[in-house]
Amino acid sequence: MNKRIYLDHAATTYVRAEVLEEMSPFFASIYGNPSSIHSFGREARKAVETAREQVAKALNAQPNEIFFTSGGTEANNWALKGIAAANKAKGNHIITSMIEHHAVLHTCENLEKKGFEVTYLPVDDNGLLTAEQVKAAITDKTILISIMSANNEIGTLQPIEEIGKVAADNGIYFHTDAVQSIGSVKLDVKAMNIDALSLSAHKFYGPKGVGALYLKKGVKIDNLFHGGAQEKNRRAGTENISGIVGLGKAIELADANIIQYAQRMESLRDMMIKGIMDKVKFVRLNGHDTKRLPGNANLSFEFIEGESLLLSLDMKGIAASSGSACTSGSLDPSHVLLAIGLSHEIAHGSLRLTFGDTNTEQDVEYVLDVLPDIVNRLRDMSPLFAQREEGPSYV
Repeated sequence: MNKRIYLDHAATTYVRAEVLEEMSPFFASIYGNPSSIHSFGREARKAVETAREQVAKALNAQPNEIFFTSGGTEANNWALKGIAAANKAKGNHIITSMIEHHAVLHTCENLEKKGFEVTYLPVDDNGLLTAEQVKAAITDKTILISIMSANNEIGTLQPIEEIGKVAADNGIYFHTDAVQSIGSVKLDVKAMNIDALSLSAHKFYGPKGVGALYLKKGVKIDNLFHGGAQEKNRRAGTENISGIVGLGKAIELADANIIQYAQRMESLRDMMIKGIMDKVKFVRLNGHDTKRLPGNANLSFEFIEGESLLLSLDMKGIAASSGSACTSGSLDPSHVLLAIGLSHEIAHGSLRLTFGDTNTEQDVEYVLDVLPDIVNRLRDMSPLFAQREEGPSYV
């Protein structure tokens, strides 16, 4: 029987035992509605506020600046739609990047249909943009800048602090999608001049279906949901108490161990990247070599298709993901890989390996043992490989 190795932590993580233990009472024992004034309700309310404090501490925010959501997608939608709607009298221009998560890009497309103008900034071949690019894109109608802190596919870290300063200097709201960063990269909303920040618990060993939006005190924003007074009249709907409790515990644990965790993930990541580059020809590292998430390795293998690579790895017990969008029913490869200059053919042969706290050096060694044979077998079936010229053709 093959080993089972999970290398898709950017997609989701398991729920830590301590988190699950913290959540457990709120399914059957402490089940009051936090909006109720009786003792059952007060117990639930106390748990929600404790979690709010835990999230605030991790971000260097105030508890009254934290609002719980159903996840990162809702938080992104709320930040962009809410700020756009509340500030449309001031302007209708939004700045973002071409490599944002679809939760931001599709929201921006929706806002364009409602009369807003959006500038999609290009990135370089490492997936980086600069604060100077952001500054140059500002007009007298700009009301919001939304740049992710780390890319979910290639792991590139953006200069968030510098962009935050540009936004602050120009009196423009700055939102960052930090879904991939929390738990791996320390973010300080005050030091980085962040006005709004999105996060999701299941990316840092918390439960699925719960996230949060940090909103700096004073930010003008409309509600996304209506129908109740929950979350200080900002987000209607009975709170997901067990999920919120889990989010709070997960972010507390992640923040307490963030430096050691990042160092360990970085070591595994670099071992994997070096091993693959040494053992396999016609391979390209996607994303910046050092300014990247500590647990992210994204590589393109020329002459093969990502879905075939994923299925072959899965047969060996290795779970990973690909920049090839075939798995989602689309013929187009990842918009991120195209934005960094890869051709469709090369982008289709990408592999994302993302590490977590259960991974070991032995896991890396196992991947390095089986991957070259898989790549060679798939290339032997490729007519493009047979017709190749020596040397890579990445773009």
